[in-house]
Amino acid sequence: MALRSFKLTSKLPFRRKPIPAIAGDSPAELSIPSHFLCPISLDLMKDPVILPSGITFDRSSIETWLEAGNDTCPLTKKPLFAADLIPNHTIRRMIQDWCVAHRSLGIERIPTPKTPITSLQVDDLLSEISAAHLRGNAIQCAELVAKLNNWASESDRNRRCISSNGASRVVSAVFEDFPSEQVLSALAGMLPFDEVARRKLVSEKSLHSIVSVMKNGNLSGRLNAVLVVKEMVSANNEDCGIIARSDELIEALVKLLKEPISPAATKASLVAAYYLASGNKRAASRLAEMGIVSLILEMIVDSDRSFCEKGLAVLDVILSSEAGRKMAACHDLAIPVLVKKMVRVSDMATEFAVSATWKLCKKQGNHVGKGEEEKCLKEAVEVGAFQKLLLMLQVGCSESTKEKVSELLRMLNGVRGRTECIDSADFKGLKRPF
Repeated sequence: MALRSFKLTSKLPFRRKPIPAIAGDSPAELSIPSHFLCPISLDLMKDPVILPSGITFDRSSIETWLEAGNDTCPLTKKPLFAADLIPNHTIRRMIQDWCVAHRSLGIERIPTPKTPITSLQVDDLLSEISAAHLRGNAIQCAELVAKLNNWASESDRNRRCISSNGASRVVSAVFEDFPSEQVLSALAGMLPFDEVARRKLVSEKSLHSIVSVMKNGNLSGRLNAVLVVKEMVSANNEDCGIIARSDELIEALVKLLKEPISPAATKASLVAAYYLASGNKRAASRLAEMGIVSLILEMIVDSDRSFCEKGLAVLDVILSSEAGRKMAACHDLAIPVLVKKMVRVSDMATEFAVSATWKLCKKQGNHVGKGEEEKCLKEAVEVGAFQKLLLMLQVGCSESTKEKVSELLRMLNGVRGRTECIDSADFKGLKRPF
């Protein structure tokens, strides 16, 4: 039997318990039969399916291959269709037996996969949900939506099947009339929404219900609510404009940033705030007035790359509003944090930081007085902005950023001789507003 060897320290596609210390049994590597491995991923198969060509693949790998637009077997190049995938129960049972035989090494038995649902099953269930909705039977609607949600939780394939059959338009109609965290949870798994679903979700009734869950729901409910909001504002400018008029929704977003419940919820809130602020000046002003500038500055001081990029993106669009610039200009951390993030996190973070700094230092209308503008320029010189901007011109950056860098250097040069430079990473002595 052909074998493929993997060291026990290699990353395997299943959860492995710590290997127990057994006297006289210290294998250096674990040999996995090659026919247990998917030819595409080279991982141990969890749900093997056989093709008409006689080749067995892991279901998730071959379905990903098909979804990428391929219509032939990866090995034989023969024509292939999704309907040609047949569960290989023999190989699956052999893999399970092999896992059990190696349990002493911490290998866990792969679970028996459930049969994927079909479009016909989804259509039948959606028809039942629609009928219960027309009868005004909220209890039955909740039970049927829960069944749909359970199907979706079983596999990504089920989730895609449900979404592609128009489930979001049916469930969004149920949510509008019978709102609940359970129905909202189901909707969060049906992204992206179609046009009919979006029209239902931006109605006054639906938005009020979403805000209620964002403010008062349990942790998973609040996460699902902000994921739904993020999807709506990022997918359609018209929907974004409607949502931007809801002060209570903007307030709920800021609350999720002020009182974070999970990294996923915080990131979704930042993305939603970005689209709201970039698509609507009123929303940008309202976000600034509710304190988002201070929240983000505190958040990104020592955050990871993902949080930092998203936070800087939001700051940049917020500073396009007069209210945002006023809030940042009087915040002691604004300039030091923005300069600190230049040429330090990523190219994207640098561009956002430069743009935000440029908006603070350049006089735009009557957003700050002469004194505040001068203050921002002096602070930028003090924390080393001049040197970082020169470095950016040397290493290169995008054309739009290069223009802002050049203009910033001209402005900073005017105050450079009157200001002492300090370490940009040293925030000691700065007055923090908390």
